[in-house]
Amino acid sequence: MTLPSASAIELIATFLFAVAIVHTFSVPLFARWAHRGGRHAGLWHLLSEVEAVFGFWAFVLLVAMAVLAGAGEAVEYMDSRNFTEPLFVFAIMVIAASRPILALVTRLVGALGTVVPVNRSVAIYYLTLSLVPLLGSFITEPAAMTLAAVMLRDGFFHRIDDVRFKYFTLGVLFVNVSIGGVLTSYAAPPVLMVASTFGWDTAYMLTHFGWRAAGAVVLNALIATLCFRRLLAPVSVAQAGAGVRKHAVPPAVTAVHVAFLAAVVLFAHHPAVFLGLFLLFVGYTEAYKAHQAPLMIKEGLMVGFFLAGLVVLGGLQKWWLQDLLADMSPLVLYWGATALTALTDNAALTYLGSLVEGTTEFWRYMLVAGAVTGGGLTVIANAPNPAGFAILKGAFPGGTITPLALLLGAALPTTVAIVFFLLPG
Repeated sequence: MTLPSASAIELIATFLFAVAIVHTFSVPLFARWAHRGGRHAGLWHLLSEVEAVFGFWAFVLLVAMAVLAGAGEAVEYMDSRNFTEPLFVFAIMVIAASRPILALVTRLVGALGTVVPVNRSVAIYYLTLSLVPLLGSFITEPAAMTLAAVMLRDGFFHRIDDVRFKYFTLGVLFVNVSIGGVLTSYAAPPVLMVASTFGWDTAYMLTHFGWRAAGAVVLNALIATLCFRRLLAPVSVAQAGAGVRKHAVPPAVTAVHVAFLAAVVLFAHHPAVFLGLFLLFVGYTEAYKAHQAPLMIKEGLMVGFFLAGLVVLGGLQKWWLQDLLADMSPLVLYWGATALTALTDNAALTYLGSLVEGTTEFWRYMLVAGAVTGGGLTVIANAPNPAGFAILKGAFPGGTITPLALLLGAALPTTVAIVFFLLPG
């Protein structure tokens, strides 16, 4: 294989992309420096925030681009980027985490928990890790991630101190959300990027991906539940979701929130529309404060900043990544996509793969299957992961999530996903 040629800007972008990846694994070090205090404690605290990592290094890239090629070139590059996904994740995260939506989903999960013939807290935990990620195929993965993460945080993470429980649960959550959105053609970012190009509709996704994903999601949730059932059982049902059960939300208010959520999902590809709806939603919550909790504006903005940085840095990786994918056979591609997804956003990976000409249907399946399989290994692997990261990190020791521990926690559920996606048929 001949090495592709690259411009100086592309080489710098790839170097900074690698630095950003190393930085995400180094945030505990920056957190320790920040806790020591001193003149630069504020800077170390900023650099210890995983959500700020890619945005920070994207800014460095733009400065380098302006110095080497001129400010106009840097501005032109920014104008060429598509920031629809970061904007959508921000909007849907805030709406999905609103009190009426959380109260509705918590009640539904709680009601189903009474039907399952096991301890109710155990049942709620299982349904949060299985049913909610599968709902991501309809309400989109970022919304499912937000709902599941808040329910886990309020119901279990603040009441169970076992660190192994938290990291394994986080790994299962990230993997299940990544694969749980492939039952339809519009809800998972890596599928959305290629569905039109490959001619895949929801019927195709159900028959080729859906049953495999559903099987892996159900089994992953079952394994986690069986492993930690003794820790889960003592958590009272009254505690689970207590943050959204203090006061009843009128059905009319819930219906309006659901309508906003559905409308934003419907117009997910039209930022001018869904941002307008989002601003109207913020106004509505202000008008009916009595039925609201504080909106996750800060967390949503940080997640959007993270994803926007990934868009800026990832946009200049085509020079090496596309050729690398093109030279892989289907089976090698599956393993390669699974591994590369841990280091790049899986939506960017599938998009670059869709540009390769003359591919077979089996090659395309392996590309997307590998991309969603590896979507839970790191915080950067799948667009919804930073949302879950931002919501749950406060429940971990030191208020931070160690990337290596997340990787280990996601190893088993990823293996389960591998087995299902490589099944014949």
